[in-house]
Amino acid sequence: GSFGDSPTAMLAVTSAFTSGAALVAPTAHASRASVQMGIIDGVKNLLGKKQDFLEAEPYWDQSTIPVNTYKNKAPFVGKIVSTKRIVGPEATGETCDVVMSHGGKMPYWEGQSYGVIPPGTNPKNGKPNSVRLYSIASSRYGDDMTGTTTTLCVRRATYWCPELKADDPAKKGVCSNYLCDSKPGDDVKLTGPSGKVMLIPEKDPNVDLIMVATGTGIAPYRSFIRRLFVEKTPFGEAYTKGSGLAWLFLGVANSDALLYDDEWQSVLKAHPKNFKLDYALSREQKNKDGGKMYIQDKVAEYSDEIFTRMDNGAHMYFCGLKGMMPGITEMLEGVCKDKGLVWEDKLTQWKKAGQWHVEVY
Repeated sequence: GSFGDSPTAMLAVTSAFTSGAALVAPTAHASRASVQMGIIDGVKNLLGKKQDFLEAEPYWDQSTIPVNTYKNKAPFVGKIVSTKRIVGPEATGETCDVVMSHGGKMPYWEGQSYGVIPPGTNPKNGKPNSVRLYSIASSRYGDDMTGTTTTLCVRRATYWCPELKADDPAKKGVCSNYLCDSKPGDDVKLTGPSGKVMLIPEKDPNVDLIMVATGTGIAPYRSFIRRLFVEKTPFGEAYTKGSGLAWLFLGVANSDALLYDDEWQSVLKAHPKNFKLDYALSREQKNKDGGKMYIQDKVAEYSDEIFTRMDNGAHMYFCGLKGMMPGITEMLEGVCKDKGLVWEDKLTQWKKAGQWHVEVY
């Protein structure tokens, strides 16, 4: 559904009315009128305003992208807005959607990352904990579209100890557990935004975007897809009128581990011409050889089409676990061989043209 129908929007609208009413003294007619006008404007903004107040001029110009506004020595202190588990009971591990407020002081673009400095010290050296990078999962406008919040998609890192036959609390991921355990109102130290590797080439409204993710590597693509199909942005308007295809591949263990599936399904309904979705569920699906269906197997099913799209100027993105890369490059190498081409040359050509975007860990 559109943002206007969402319960949060309606909540925001009703709270705007109630808080507006509370501000108004019965005698202050002029200020009451202006408060009411403010509320009406606020409602208009929420229900169908174009998202264009954080755009470059022209919107596709990347020269003004914010980079490293806040550094490790002087991080920005934001506030946690919400933390919620977004996977089902049978998912492998716990993944949370963490929304934080930056008050408009820390703008970023789709495809960038924030650094998070968890509180406390590193027991190994007694120094304060170091920064951890997380790809941003919201568009520059944030999920509430005010331009003041950022969403991260975080998987709680745990370490299963074979001797204890349990998770060893001493070895759990410091920052991911801090974020997944955070409560609304908690302070969070942020650095960045950083990164120019995963940006969208918005100059071409017909560009194909092939997005490959494992697990929380979905984050940057959620920011892309919201900008393209959920918000009324200038690039979104151009893209949905054009011939470009945004093609998302997501690999997770099982259906319960799918991330933001409801959002992808509503985009599919609304934009079947410009959006395509493929899942690789390693514990539920089999690949063509009868083994587990990993992301590289799913991408390989479309090897010829992907190769052709890349040769026609598509951009291909990889985010998530680095283990997916060898399978994907081998598959494209195979296509090259069949065509009598040299893979190394082809990859160099794509990289030179800026069509190959990799952020894996």
